[in-house]
Amino acid sequence: MNRKLKLIWDFRGPASQKTAEHHCIHLKEFANIENLHFYEVDFNIVSEMHTIAFITVDEVDMKTYRDALKPHRGQLAE
Repeated sequence: MNRKLKLIWDFRGPASQKTAEHHCIHLKEFANIENLHFYEVDFNIVSEMHTIAFITVDEVDMKTYRDALKPHRGQLAE
């Protein structure tokens, strides 16, 4: 069975939410242009000064996303 991975970008500062929201647009655009499958693209507010943007992908596609988009970290998706 193929595992799902969540690739994560951290944004900090007073504009972190807007930056993360905008980053999600680019994540979707990249996936569509490259014809890559993904499960979810979204953002989560961690605190007033920290928001994450993420994309959930199959493990087999992780290297393509990682090498092109340079996420800050990753984890197993739920």
